[in-house]
Amino acid sequence: MAIYMVYDDALRLMQQWTSSESLRRHMMAVEAAMRAYARYFGEDEEKWAITGILHDFDYEKEPETHPYKGVELLRKMGYSPEICEAILGHADVPEHPRTTLMAKALFAVDELTGLITAAVYVRPDRSILGLELGSLKKKFKDKAFAARVDREGIVRAAEELGVDLDTHMRFVLEAMKADAQRLGLAGN
Repeated sequence: MAIYMVYDDALRLMQQWTSSESLRRHMMAVEAAMRAYARYFGEDEEKWAITGILHDFDYEKEPETHPYKGVELLRKMGYSPEICEAILGHADVPEHPRTTLMAKALFAVDELTGLITAAVYVRPDRSILGLELGSLKKKFKDKAFAARVDREGIVRAAEELGVDLDTHMRFVLEAMKADAQRLGLAGN
């Protein structure tokens, strides 16, 4: 058994379990932000990318038991306890506190990538490249916009990660812009 698999294996696993293109792109957006934070904090970029690409891989097939069923499989496959614990921590339940920097980063970027993607989809050009922080902050404050996004969770997550909310929003936005083509956010 491997300590943790390589990124290409994780990507294949995600693709095997997830047919929804929007869910795949969400996991890729989280991966992009996790890679950027790994570089920022001087952490293992591949391990953080694997965590991002797999954090919701079981959601489509096992929504009632997500992320527990997926983590059970990852453990059997030999994924590292750190990856498994980070994925459990993004569920935001007291039984799985976020004790590692990677777990805190995953929780911090998960909901925010969804808000950013929603903000891009309402732009006339459907491109993230022209989306500015000020516009994103307005969408964040508008509770009717992307109403299912947990704004309190985003604020709390940035605090847990130890970063200012505006700085965090800008950082994740820039990480997603750098990967806009792959994320399907480069426009019409």
